Amino acid sequence: MSYIDGFVVPVPSDKRDEYIELSKTFYEKAKKLGALRQVECWGDDVPDGKVTDFKRAVDAKVGETVVFSWIEWPSKQVRDAANKKMMEDPDMQNMDMPFDGKRMIFGGFVPMLDMGESKD
Repeated sequence: MSYIDGFVVPVPSDKRDEYIELSKTFYEKAKKLGALRQVECWGDDVPDGKVTDFKRAVDAKVGETVVFSWIEWPSKQVRDAANKKMMEDPDMQNMDMPFDGKRMIFGGFVPMLDMGESKD
């Protein structure tokens, strides 16, 4: 069964292109280590909530856009091995990120329902 890493991160709106390039670089490394798919979604209709919301979850500031993304792996074991290798990769350790990584939220998820087909 596949395994999903999910991420939400605030990105300075004027750094969209830099974020896309970083994501492409990251995916090339992840793909070599077994990732099946990576999806990056630029916030377009992200409303303020009454109790919480995406913006508050990552403490997004004025001039930042919330990005929602995920990486699909063939299994948790492949993901765990890839994460270990990426954490040891000097290129990954020295990546210049166009966002504040301390405000990124992330986690690993086991799919429990997958309906329909992917439309790229």
